[in-house]
Amino acid sequence: MVQAQSKKLTFDEYLNYSNDTGQRYELIDGELIALPPESEPNNFIANYLFFYLASSGLVPLRLIKTHNCEVQVAVLRSGDAANRYPDLIILEPEHIPLTAIRLTITFDMLPPRFVVEVVSPGRVGRDRDYDPLRGLRQRKRVQYAARGIAEYWVIDPIEEVVTVLRLEEGQYVEVGVFRDGDAIVSPMFPQLSLTVQQILSGEV
Repeated sequence: MVQAQSKKLTFDEYLNYSNDTGQRYELIDGELIALPPESEPNNFIANYLFFYLASSGLVPLRLIKTHNCEVQVAVLRSGDAANRYPDLIILEPEHIPLTAIRLTITFDMLPPRFVVEVVSPGRVGRDRDYDPLRGLRQRKRVQYAARGIAEYWVIDPIEEVVTVLRLEEGQYVEVGVFRDGDAIVSPMFPQLSLTVQQILSGEV
């Protein structure tokens, strides 16, 4: 849904946009595009990872955010969003005081350490998450690489796979595509003890 507005917005103008509804927007070609509400499966998976990472001691609780933390990303071609809302994101300690007023990681801040995207259900959701011109090479993938985010997971609950990507020389390379009872390999968390089945079913 496009928000009615009188002129195209710059990113700075977007940051000053007053929105009392709590609605999240992506800024695309200067226009505010409302994001749909999260689905229950996506919300569950993000919350499960939040719980796992925090309770296992791998990441301090305060550095893990879900859904409402946005990241400013490079607009590399027309139609790219200037901001993204990962399903889960791990911040650096330096981000905490910088986001005290607004939970937005802008270009003048360090990049986040880690992001996770959960592929949305239904045709509309999958079309949004997957670029049909590039197959599984999402626009988010290219933009997150350009932002310098070291590790990126794509969780597809329909196909029941988790793809782990590591940043090398400005591009993501595939660490692995994991299924079922596969133990997920994460360069950032070598001590990780987690399977795809656990993530999708919520096993502890």
